[in-house]
Formats: sequence, C-alpha cells, structure tokens
Amino acid sequence: MKVKVKFESMWLTAMLVLFCSVGFGQTIQHDNELLWEISGNGLKSKSYLYGSLHSNDKRLFRLSDSTYYALEKSSAIVLETDVFSLFNEWDTRQEEVKILFDNKGNPYTSSNEPSKTIYGNEDGMPQFLDAYFLEYCYNAGKKFFPLETVDDQLDLISEWGKPEGLNFSAATYTITQERMIEFYLKGDITSLDRMMRGNLKMVPGMYEDMIVKRNAKMAKGIDSLIRVNGTFVAVGAGHLAGDEGLINLLRKKGYRLRKVTATFAEIPTKEKESVSSNRSYNFSIDSIGLVAVFPGKPLETKIWESHPYIVYREMGQGNTYSIEVVPIDGTISLEEQAAIYIASPDAANYKHMVLDDGYEVYEGLSDTYPEGLHWVRLVQSDTHLLIIKAYGGNKFMNSNRPRTFFSKVGFE
Repeated sequence: MKVKVKFESMWLTAMLVLFCSVGFGQTIQHDNELLWEISGNGLKSKSYLYGSLHSNDKRLFRLSDSTYYALEKSSAIVLETDVFSLFNEWDTRQEEVKILFDNKGNPYTSSNEPSKTIYGNEDGMPQFLDAYFLEYCYNAGKKFFPLETVDDQLDLISEWGKPEGLNFSAATYTITQERMIEFYLKGDITSLDRMMRGNLKMVPGMYEDMIVKRNAKMAKGIDSLIRVNGTFVAVGAGHLAGDEGLINLLRKKGYRLRKVTATFAEIPTKEKESVSSNRSYNFSIDSIGLVAVFPGKPLETKIWESHPYIVYREMGQGNTYSIEVVPIDGTISLEEQAAIYIASPDAANYKHMVLDDGYEVYEGLSDTYPEGLHWVRLVQSDTHLLIIKAYGGNKFMNSNRPRTFFSKVGFE
C-alpha cells in the first residue's frame, strides 16, 4: 500500500486527533489528568491509561515521574496504531532541502531554519510522542499491541477530508495547536474534550466517527489486552474525558480508574533513568555478517527477493536511516559501484576513505528519487554491498548525524 493521502488538505482538528501532538525538590500537578491507573475487575496486575498528543513539541516530553514509573513497570505498550509499519513508504517531511556548496565543493544547507514535518519541525524531538513510546517499547524489549490498523486510520482521514467551505489559515492552525498544547500541559482533558467536540461537530457525523465509534472499539481492545498484560496504554488525550470517553467506558466495564498525581522530582528517579537509557536498537543479519545500530527498531523488508532493505524513520523531525543489501559477484569494484549508486549533484564530489577496520568506503551527497538529497555511504564485503543512506531536513543534512549513523553500520 502506497500512502498518497495529502495531509496538507486534512482538516485541522482531525489531523491533531489522529496519529495525529522545575523547581527544587518536587513539583506536583494535582489537577493533571493525563495518567490513570486501571485495576479491579479480576486484573492480576495494574495497567495504565495515558493521554498523549500527536506532536514532537519538546514541551510535551516533560513526562511526570509517575508516567516513567508506569512505562517502566508495564510489560506491554499499547498505542492507537503501529505507525512504524509505514517506515517503508511514509516520509513526514513537508519541505524540500536545498544544498549550497563552498569554493571547495563541500556541501552545506542553504538555511539553518528547522524544516517542517507533519508532526512539528526539526526543533522538536526526533519522534512525536506516541512514536517515542513505541521506540522505547522495542528498545526495552517489551511487547507491543495496536488498537487500530494503519489502514483504519488512513481510511478515516481520507473519508473526512477537509469539508467544503472550511478554510484554515496558517495562523488559525498555529493558534488552535497552541491552545491544545496549553490544555495538554495542564493535563486538562475536560477542556480538550470540549475543544474536540466544538471543532468536530461543525461537520455532521465527524465527531461520532472520529471519537465516539473509535472510543468504543478502543475500549473493547483495551479490555482484552489488560487482562493478559500489565499494560501502558497511550491514546490521544482527546479520547479520555466525557461520557463517551475511555475513562467512563472502562468504568462501565467494571474497572476502577484512579487518577495518578503528576509529580516531577529534581533528581531523576530510577524509572526515568531506566526508560531514558533505552536509546538504541541493535540490528543484525547473521548470514551476511551485517551489524547496525539504529535509534529504534527498524522495518526489514525486501526490494527484491535477494535484496534486504532496512529502514528507520524519526517521524517527528523527518529523518530517515536506511540500508540496502545488494549481493555481488566480485566483478564490479567498489569504485565502479560508487559511480552507479552515488548520483552527486552539480559541484559536489563523493570521497574515498579507508576505515579503521580496513574496509574501503565511498561517501558523499546524492540526489535521487524518492529520497531527494541524501547522504550515502557504500561499503562491501566479498559477497555483499551495503548502500547506507541518511537524510532529513535542513538541520539534519548540515549535521554530523548521518556520519554518526554510518559509523554504526558495517560487517563483522
């Protein structure tokens, strides 16, 4: 399935609803209602319900100590959907990168401005909040379960494209988003619910499809999953409050839901340190000796039967890391491979280097479809060629992050 949904035409609030956002001592937010403990009804272990916002805004990532505790203690993570399944085909960047070159042919970006993405921009966190939870889930070796399929969400977005007669300017979008973040940082799920109702009910049937029906389906899924695992469930905060909200629906099923007070200690708790330490995922293909370290669990597919393709995307900032594995017969040199696979733009040249482990590499800037401008490194063994790519927005392309990734990929 190729995703061709034009997110720029998505109605403002629908985009924010769907996967689409300290002092000394201890700070306590008594009114924060983002985290809820689930118990009773025969559960063997406690689970937690957390309200997220589908954005990579750094302000959202000041998680409470109680949230870190719930994450660390849970054996499974549950989200609305598996956004990582789109790694192979979904680029969240919304702006093209333009590269300039100095008088020695060395490339640099034409702008230091953060590039925009569907979930924010490059000044935010690498992943948007839900994807950060999924990244932690895999890095920590926990189980993952989605409540909806990606197709379900994309179909809903496609069905409720921006209604005729509703025009939102960039300023209106910014004001609405900032207001949502303001409510969110306070943990004010009642105001978020009112905002969702007010916006979505402008179009008959939209609130019922986007919120009410989905809440009923998600409550059923949560009911099944928490009976088996001590689970951390994160869904959009707009799904929690109200008569049709998940808190009330789960209570109707017989569960006890207790608001967990949001506390923020000056000194990091052991649970926060544990969660924060899971920052990478070790990937390998033993049959060819490939080893790589990604920020999180990549998606492994195949371009052709004999060509493994491994990709990981930081969807908040719009960065992509990928490895294509090409079998070779030794008749084409690495230099000849570079001429084939590194499509250097005008005024740029790729370079030949020998690494500390003795492997030769060719590395440089390339410009191909669909990646656009990207950094690429080629390295080969006796049997396989690795085409390693990294690309993102203005700041990413003008940083050391692509080369840092390259240094973590090779043959044993």
